[in-house]
Amino acid sequence: MHMNVAPHLLTEDRAEYERVLDDALRTAGTRPELDGLGSRLTSAQLRSMALNATALIAAAAASEYEHFVTVREQSRAPAAPRPPAAAHDGPGPGVAAVITVMVPVLAGSAAAIFLLVGAVLHALAPTVVFGGTLLTAGLVFGAIAAGGLLCAGAGLLVTALRNSPAAAHRDGPAPADELSLAREAWRHALLERGILPFLAAALAAAAPPDPTPSPDPAPDPSTP
Repeated sequence: MHMNVAPHLLTEDRAEYERVLDDALRTAGTRPELDGLGSRLTSAQLRSMALNATALIAAAAASEYEHFVTVREQSRAPAAPRPPAAAHDGPGPGVAAVITVMVPVLAGSAAAIFLLVGAVLHALAPTVVFGGTLLTAGLVFGAIAAGGLLCAGAGLLVTALRNSPAAAHRDGPAPADELSLAREAWRHALLERGILPFLAAALAAAAPPDPTPSPDPAPDPSTP
């Protein structure tokens, strides 16, 4: 949104302008520059004058208002769709996750079977070599299952840290926070550079004339 030097406030922002104006008038007693409110002009008169001069006063905070409106439009715009994931020659994240889960399950099942069968054969026929082989295979698959569980746990930990609120905060301020900061910056500029100087100038212009009488002119010596 592009604005001129003296932008006209959007309809939705006129209420915010009036709130800033009302706050300034309500706290006029704490502002030395507004001394004379009530004796020279009333709050209602000053408010009416400031509303009639909205465009002039708003021009003092034109840059902050432009930034505020831009941030607000961006926050209202729908989020852009994510581009489709590029094709991979190898297994994608979904396949890797399935493998990470299935390896400890299958290895653990194989280890239990081999250890059980090997223990039974070794108990029934201690001299049979095949029983010892099954026990060895069961231990190997048990070690594979334990390693798979460790890898799965590490993957879950990395995913949790990546999706934590602290990681999201490092990406930058949330849109709502940025919008609030932009609104407050506009309100402050509108008050300090627009409304207060206008009210002070209006009170100064309404000051009564200097009551000190002017000295009488010197008599003309040629006058009899």
